[in-house]
Amino acid sequence: MIRNNLAFYDQQARRWWQEDALFAPLQRLNPLRFEYFDRVVPAWAGSKVLDVGCGGGFTCEFLAQRGAQVWGIDPSVACIEAARTHATQAGFSIHYHQGTAEALPFADHSFDRVVCVDVLEHVADPQQAVTEMARVLKPGGVFCFDTLNRTGRSRLIMIWLLEDLLRQIPRGLHNWSQFLTPSELTQMLLQSGLEDIHLAGFNLFGSTLAEHWATYWYYQTTGQFRVRFDDDTRVMYIGTAVKGR
Repeated sequence: MIRNNLAFYDQQARRWWQEDALFAPLQRLNPLRFEYFDRVVPAWAGSKVLDVGCGGGFTCEFLAQRGAQVWGIDPSVACIEAARTHATQAGFSIHYHQGTAEALPFADHSFDRVVCVDVLEHVADPQQAVTEMARVLKPGGVFCFDTLNRTGRSRLIMIWLLEDLLRQIPRGLHNWSQFLTPSELTQMLLQSGLEDIHLAGFNLFGSTLAEHWATYWYYQTTGQFRVRFDDDTRVMYIGTAVKGR
């Protein structure tokens, strides 16, 4: 089986915004993520924000609704086309580009904020991606991110449970060996000139087997996620960092 199978995004791009699409749950994560990001960035209106790995535009439109000036970039041409089409239909002026996180087509110090969610575990060169995102940030600008930790528990939940057993995530979408530990990512951030780093567990699944199943049942019956930000970074973690002045 191919792992980190990003071709799936191209195949499903036309269905991105449909309520029954496989990607639909990702849209429900934005309010939860920004509960954390808003602690560091209390106001987004008027700021220039880049969403790296924007897919079909969930986070871009979420930011546009909050008054931000938004740019989005993704390697999938099909996803960018879907994002542009939906933004036009929704009346949003969002600037979409096709490209990769490792080679951003923007000048140094272009953005007040850079957002990168559900992406770092997929890129070919995470250090180069982080370096590029830091480069396009203005001094004092904020980098907001989340990603997956490389632990036995993340392999159990993200690969065996959600992909292989429950099929809640397309099989082959993730490659566990590409997940980043908090210490690895922290070192990448520091090497890229980012500082004031804050990390927390982005805990959607609970900490015990009973909590895992309770969380799954809650999602199946309500279609909603619950989150707590804590010290348990064993599966997902979220964070912010600031570009040095």
